[in-house]
Amino acid sequence: MNVLWENIVITMLSFGILYWLLHKFAFGKLFAVMEKRRELVQGQLEEARQTREQATAYVEEQKEALKQARQEAFEIIEQSKQSSSKQARDLLEQAKTDAIRLKDEAVRDIESERNKAVDALRGEIGSFSVNIASKLIEREVESSPTDQEKLVNQYLQEVGRKS
Repeated sequence: MNVLWENIVITMLSFGILYWLLHKFAFGKLFAVMEKRRELVQGQLEEARQTREQATAYVEEQKEALKQARQEAFEIIEQSKQSSSKQARDLLEQAKTDAIRLKDEAVRDIESERNKAVDALRGEIGSFSVNIASKLIEREVESSPTDQEKLVNQYLQEVGRKS
């Protein structure tokens, strides 16, 4: 095997020229495109990370807002229960007060009417007694004891019918 040094030198010289030409005209543009692609991928990764962080923060905010809304709803329900219980107690107390007042008024009215009836009855009995006495005196002068007894019974029956 025979090594041709001339071919090695020409190949190396060709390779150097090719490398220099590629470096001058192609590598710069190629590396620039690759660098832009790398920056684009890095930007997209950073944007995805920020979006994920924002989504996580938003989910946490929503969880907190939901928790707070539930707490407020529970408080509103409790206040409504307390308010309705208080209103029910107030209504019952008012009804009891009204019932007692109406009962007291009815008792007073009944007592007043009873007193009026007793007074009226006393007045009638008094006038009947006077009538009976005057009739007895008239009859006593005119009649016998049997007639007087009949007269008294008659007037008592009249009083019984009128009252």
